[in-house]
Amino acid sequence: MLLDDKRQSHSLRGFSTFTSSKEGGTMDPELQSQLKQVLSSLQQLLPKPAAEINWELCYAANWRRHSFSGYLEAVDGIEQIALDDLLGIEKQKQEVEENIRQFLAGYPVNNTLLWGTRGTGKSSLVRAVLNHYAAEGLRIVQVDKNDLVHLPDIVDCIKLLPYRFIIFSDDVSFEVGESSYKMLKSSLDGAVYAPPDNIMICVTSNRRHLLPEYETDNRGAMLVNNEMHYGEAIEEKISLSGRFGLWIGFHPFTQEQYITVTRQWVNKLFAKQGSGLRWTDEVRAAAVQWAYDKGDNSGRIAYQFACRWVGAELLKAQRLGNS
Repeated sequence: MLLDDKRQSHSLRGFSTFTSSKEGGTMDPELQSQLKQVLSSLQQLLPKPAAEINWELCYAANWRRHSFSGYLEAVDGIEQIALDDLLGIEKQKQEVEENIRQFLAGYPVNNTLLWGTRGTGKSSLVRAVLNHYAAEGLRIVQVDKNDLVHLPDIVDCIKLLPYRFIIFSDDVSFEVGESSYKMLKSSLDGAVYAPPDNIMICVTSNRRHLLPEYETDNRGAMLVNNEMHYGEAIEEKISLSGRFGLWIGFHPFTQEQYITVTRQWVNKLFAKQGSGLRWTDEVRAAAVQWAYDKGDNSGRIAYQFACRWVGAELLKAQRLGNS
């Protein structure tokens, strides 16, 4: 819902009434023209009125920033990915699902950091969890990293609703001192107010501590009674990730894991198109070469190969059928 909608529209209506009441020669025309220009400028700064979200039908929304504030915008469609589609991350799925089931049951829950190698299923797992548990009241609000400074406003929009919300920020990394970094750190642990029971935070990142790490960071480390104590630079970087109760790592696939995931996607995409084509040794060799060229064995690369191969084979079959 648009923040301060009613207050803004009331102010503008009052201003408009004021200018109208002065018409009839009692207000200087030049002043009236200037006031209208001011009103026009204010209207450009304010966000357009946003439709109220029907959370019974809408499972996800994006936070859209506009000038000084922002609003929630419904997401029309969510990628239809299922938990069973995600292979090679069984342990990660189990940990995330257990945490989500606690959340939906109203029990204590941990904010979650999904970190690790790119393309290994961090964001896909969040979408799959939403698809699986939406019928039980799970909802997601996706927030860009730079908009995390608006977390208090976002929380105000959803804290009284009868649903369980994940505030989700994807592919996050910070530099020390960023305003969004400070707001997220405070919201996770350290703010005066207690977070609402129907809200948890989930962040994905390629960095374990969400911040870049440098060789010079270790210069402040010291031994005290034969125990290693980190320097201030390391302590500051650990302080944010340490506020997530649940750390879940995603690691590079082996080649066999990559082949397994690729075979699943190839067969699934062929079946979706009603094709009888299936996985063969030729496809396997092409998939291995694709990963070699990309320099990556991740699940994302597997899906990209499957789209390329299946699309090309179906197009080839279509041309042969038309000839």
